[in-house]
Amino acid sequence: MAEQIITTEYAEVMQKSFVDYAMSVITARAIPDVRDGLKPVQRRVLYAMSELGLQYDKPHRKSARIVGDTMGKYHPHGDSSIYEALVVLEQDFKKGMALVDGHGNFGSIEGDGAAAMRYTEARLKKFTQEVYLKDLDKDIINFLPNFDETEKEPEVLPVRVPNLLVNGADGIAVGMTTSIPPHNLSEVILAVEAYLDNAEITVPELMNYIKGPDFPTGGIVINEKELAEIYETGSGKIKIRGKAEVERGKKKGDKDRIIITEIPYTMIGSNLGKFLSDVAALVETKKTTDILDISNESSKEGLRIVLEIRKNTDTDKLLNLLYKKTKLEDTFGVNMLAIADGKPERLSLKDIIAHHVDFQIELASRKYKYLLDKEIEKKEVREGLIRAYDILDLIIEIIRGSKSLKEVKACLISGDTSGIQFKTKTSEKAAKKLNFTERQATAILELRLQKLIGLELQALQKEYAAILKNIANYQDILENHSSMIKVIKKDLEAIRKEFSLERRTVVENREEAVYMEEAVAEQEVVFIMDRFGYAKTLDTSVYERNQEAVDSENKYVQRCMNTDRICLFTDTGVLHQVKVFDIPAGKLKDKGQPIDNLGNYSSSGERIAGLFPMGYLKGHMLLFTTEQGMIKQVAAEEFDVTRRTVVATKLADDDKVLRVDRIEQEKELILRTEEGVFLRFPISEVPEKKKGAVGVRAIQLGAKDKVEECYLLMGEEEAIEYKEKKISLSRIKLTNRDGKGTKLRV
Repeated sequence: MAEQIITTEYAEVMQKSFVDYAMSVITARAIPDVRDGLKPVQRRVLYAMSELGLQYDKPHRKSARIVGDTMGKYHPHGDSSIYEALVVLEQDFKKGMALVDGHGNFGSIEGDGAAAMRYTEARLKKFTQEVYLKDLDKDIINFLPNFDETEKEPEVLPVRVPNLLVNGADGIAVGMTTSIPPHNLSEVILAVEAYLDNAEITVPELMNYIKGPDFPTGGIVINEKELAEIYETGSGKIKIRGKAEVERGKKKGDKDRIIITEIPYTMIGSNLGKFLSDVAALVETKKTTDILDISNESSKEGLRIVLEIRKNTDTDKLLNLLYKKTKLEDTFGVNMLAIADGKPERLSLKDIIAHHVDFQIELASRKYKYLLDKEIEKKEVREGLIRAYDILDLIIEIIRGSKSLKEVKACLISGDTSGIQFKTKTSEKAAKKLNFTERQATAILELRLQKLIGLELQALQKEYAAILKNIANYQDILENHSSMIKVIKKDLEAIRKEFSLERRTVVENREEAVYMEEAVAEQEVVFIMDRFGYAKTLDTSVYERNQEAVDSENKYVQRCMNTDRICLFTDTGVLHQVKVFDIPAGKLKDKGQPIDNLGNYSSSGERIAGLFPMGYLKGHMLLFTTEQGMIKQVAAEEFDVTRRTVVATKLADDDKVLRVDRIEQEKELILRTEEGVFLRFPISEVPEKKKGAVGVRAIQLGAKDKVEECYLLMGEEEAIEYKEKKISLSRIKLTNRDGKGTKLRV
């Protein structure tokens, strides 16, 4: 076959490929289906567990086996993502109703990870079996080929409650995210029943049943007045607070305590540890002096964080501080996005319930159509058996007079008597009138002799009457909408009575936490940092009494105001700012705190090229010198910004900032390279640039040479020590910028 080259626009190919990829991520991985509220990986894990027979009353099975079956049969992705989905389905602090019963370490609310899948075991919960996987054998959902077309998997699970609301959802796709909070099962079912009674019900009316989110971690939703709009639009912000109680000391010497027993849903995981460190930081930075100690006393019995506080502390003020400065009050962003009718759509509360009800009607219709067909088949068989009881002697005569099963069946179905020996002509005449169906004939021939007892005929007739009743009932359900609704509501009520839990989250309107920071009395302090990066501030009087020792033992010593900021310029061309107030005030012998812990600067990846208080820089120019010989002046005001981290200069790929210096009265500068080349030129030749500029070339370097030092000169006689010898800088000839310099022979 001849090769054919198709010419097309590259942009069109990229656009189509990206759209296809985005839709695949959205619909097949990250966003749940509105019908069962599950992502594909969750659906496949639950179905694989069902196929493995991991019922709630059967032994647990290794998680590795579940992950293996899911990956090998239905979900051809990484085992870690499948196991993570299984773990989340087990964690009752993340799900409104956990769907998996785990055995072993499945992680904790504090962010501890689960044990490896080879150690943990799992099985389905009863709730999952009864509500998510029931009636899979009754042809109520479509099954699709799996990825290699060797197995069948459900398109959607026949979930009988709005799982999207009960367990919530979160996911990040391409260009969109979903974030739905969990809700109380009982309230959701009552809202569905209200919708079944009145499809014109409004969102505010539905909220008579669903008060708001019901987070498994409890807590308090404090903006109840905004929930109606959130549920109407499908997006908004829910404000949650932890539950804190004040416990006063009863005996003399006992301290007062604040006990936190419930936390915001957003705090679970690493944010719980961050909360503890944030509280400690409030104490260290003297934002509060009322907290004496903090301890995490959580156990299997529940969460318990204890803050020991001073006697007679204004607890309302302290709690407001915690709400403002820590995660004890947080925001849950709502974006109720789900796959509806094959495409992503943001849904209101009523939309989700409406889609669920439509799905339930479809499930019920298919279920009762299946049951009706089965009952009609049974009716046909029972009618044949009852009729056969009246002519048992004839049937026995036909069987005894036949040479094969085929002859017997032909006679029973169509009255064909050829080849059959009858005792009398009357029997043969009666046999020719037989007209049983294929199914009836098979049932008659499979009838056991013990079933010929008279009492069995009575049981058969009773069973036949029950079948007729079932047929009438199923036909009524399928033909009358009101009967269908009644059946769905009956199922929902049974689920609510067996599995509902008490509401855990309080929903109310509360005043926003107000905390006014006390004005800091402005005073001069001395910032010091040793060569190991430990920083602290000293009182000026302490510094002045011990100035010689402090200067000799520390790398950086700077006088500044306690309201100022310390600017750290690094060799990567970045400025990190640390508030002086956040730096711990210490005594002379105190070690201080690593500067890494006070801002975004990391000593493991960056070197400090210049360190100054912002107040010391204002009104001056800063000189940036790089190892590759680039140089520029930048006005200090360009760095007077509120952001903690900003880009201070632009660098070439292989370049680093050597030094950042404040220019005062200096007139000249000298650059020294690794190979001993010196270049002296006036500072006036260095142009002023913006902080985002690269700068200009200061010196023409050799192939492997780079700038090693920069000296600023006041025009006076100055000397430096180079290779253990003193060199007078006035010996170096004054030339122009961008020269090759002079190599000194030492």
